[in-house]
Amino acid sequence: MARESSLLIIGCGDVGLRVVRALGGRLRVFALTSSPARCDALRAAGVRPVVGDLDDAVSLGRLAGLADAVLYLAPPPATGRTDPRLRALLAALSRRTRPARVVYASTTGVYGDCRGEWVTETRPPKATTDRARRRVDAESHLRAWGRATGARVSVLRIPGIYAEDREGGRPRERVLRGTPVLAAADDGYTNHIHADDLARACIAALWRGRPQRVVQVCDDTDMKTGDYYDLVADLSGLPRPARVTRAQAGEHFSPAQWSFLNESRRLSNARMKRELRLVLQHPTIREGLSARAGCATAASCA
Repeated sequence: MARESSLLIIGCGDVGLRVVRALGGRLRVFALTSSPARCDALRAAGVRPVVGDLDDAVSLGRLAGLADAVLYLAPPPATGRTDPRLRALLAALSRRTRPARVVYASTTGVYGDCRGEWVTETRPPKATTDRARRRVDAESHLRAWGRATGARVSVLRIPGIYAEDREGGRPRERVLRGTPVLAAADDGYTNHIHADDLARACIAALWRGRPQRVVQVCDDTDMKTGDYYDLVADLSGLPRPARVTRAQAGEHFSPAQWSFLNESRRLSNARMKRELRLVLQHPTIREGLSARAGCATAASCA
């Protein structure tokens, strides 16, 4: 992708804004927003807002021919097994000169439960929830579109995103709430990526991603979920969370929480390092959390 290119971000929330900051003005950046009230904040961040709604295909007309590259960070709808939002966007982008490059943020949930086995990108998806099936549908449709149009599509499969300055992704908050974790005998492996490293991976994929290629974006941590939250507690000076058995899980976890805890896999990031040439700033959970480990209270870490 040429340095003078323009980028359209679909779903310019926390990660999208980190991408903008990391780019440092190297590209003209547009962002789709369904909220006119966000336009001033986007402009202040150096982004040119475009008002439109992925659930209103007519409103997407202004996106045609707007940018050379697209970074798609928006989620699918909350129901169903397909992603009509992605289809609507691709239809709009196809009305004029198509973007040469598309990076799509997917989820490692497409693999389903792998019983703690090591997973590479060659493993076939085996989604067990509609949430994951919507992602499989989006991946398949987008890669087919890339092959048909010649666009270079990169699919980034992403696990849990964390950062202490990320709304909804602060691991200390879960420990502070006293949410339990599974007993060691019942626990599964977890995978994470720091939000800043994810933003850098998105940028690396824009320049270096291979056509129609899937890349897992995760750090080097090899750890079970309970051990992860024990580490969060230890680094924060908080009590470790209580442990509960699998049989007790229904008393403590929502169906959505259990769907995550019930899946165990260990992700390889070899392709990410080799092809995207990404050097992680936070190679493990310990480094990612230690940057804020001096905080002793919830207020000082907020």
